Amino acid sequence: MTTTGPQPSYEILRREDFSDVTYLLEVHHPRMARSARPGQFVIVMSHPEGERIPLTIADFDRDKGTITLVIQAVGKTTKEMQQSCRVGSRLHALVGPMGIPSHIGKAKKVLCVGGGLGVAPIYPQARGFKESGAYVIGVVGFRNRDLMFWEDKFRAVCDELIICTDDGSAGIKGLVTEGIRQAIASHPDIDECVAIGPPIMMKGCAEATRPHGIKTMVSLNPVMVDGTGMCGGCRVKLQSGIKFACVDGPDFDGHEVDFDDLMSRLGRYREVERQATARFEENCNMRAEFVAASAQEGGQSPD
Repeated sequence: MTTTGPQPSYEILRREDFSDVTYLLEVHHPRMARSARPGQFVIVMSHPEGERIPLTIADFDRDKGTITLVIQAVGKTTKEMQQSCRVGSRLHALVGPMGIPSHIGKAKKVLCVGGGLGVAPIYPQARGFKESGAYVIGVVGFRNRDLMFWEDKFRAVCDELIICTDDGSAGIKGLVTEGIRQAIASHPDIDECVAIGPPIMMKGCAEATRPHGIKTMVSLNPVMVDGTGMCGGCRVKLQSGIKFACVDGPDFDGHEVDFDDLMSRLGRYREVERQATARFEENCNMRAEFVAASAQEGGQSPD
């Protein structure tokens, strides 16, 4: 059957590069912006032959009809998107919002922790808790000052903000777990902690809060294919049994997650990803050399 009429258009309205590997895309999708909730994610295809990749929604604006994605160019597809996704271009497919929204309950004092790329998706969580009337303590961690972003956005929704950097170039020197330690020392009445970031970071956060009995929710992003629970690739081992991040999550009780199993599963395709990235970069270099050679033959500058 042939479908007629206008096709969906997922236009990129804004792009911002935070560093040489981290970039923001603001995408026009009014229906998704109206439906999105903190903690949810989307599955993106940048072009018809592209890979389907899950990305957490970093922000959404119902009035503008946009969703915001913050991406780190670490593999073949995200590096390809870094080159091709420009203002005015369009994503081929954008499915979502997917996953169970984060539970923004009646907690009176909440600790929102983001590390690395997890800083972006912790923002709507912090905003959601603030809008619910909670006292919000933000803890965000970066390797150094040059990689920092959204400090102003976080200060607008957090009652307190603790910035951590590995080298001490901004805020306190140390990991986000040091920020958690300081926050708990000043606020022994914290009701809940939400942590998003690399698995090793979330594991550290869960262990930092465990002795204090603070409920700790983490957002997991394991290998995902279809996003409907059919493939089983995103299964997560908990103390209570096996769950699937795409339909049962992505939020889980951090004190129940088997992080060692999660990290082992994430590493199984590392060599395949490395080979795909190497092929992509080789093709990019070959294209650049061809363009430069063609320009020289034509007596023109490659710029």
